Amino acid sequence: METLVQTKPWWVYVLRCRDNSFYCGITKDMERRLGQHNAGKGARYTRGRGPVEVLHSWTVPAREVALRQERAFKALSRAKKILFLKELNPGC
Repeated sequence: METLVQTKPWWVYVLRCRDNSFYCGITKDMERRLGQHNAGKGARYTRGRGPVEVLHSWTVPAREVALRQERAFKALSRAKKILFLKELNPGC
């Protein structure tokens, strides 16, 4: 009998920092990663910019896909990031 291994999906997420800047990252555990960011133990960028809030997050099937989407978001201008986020979440 074959055993199916359940793997966690990768998350791509966008945070708003206390200084109103955006941070985009990837993780396999959103709750843990958000806790790290808010505890000042996450990415260097978010240290000192907390607390942070999740503006939007989505799952993807593979790390490579997550990395490509993170890179694409980071390459956008701030105005285009705002438009992107508003399209995904009109209340943003």
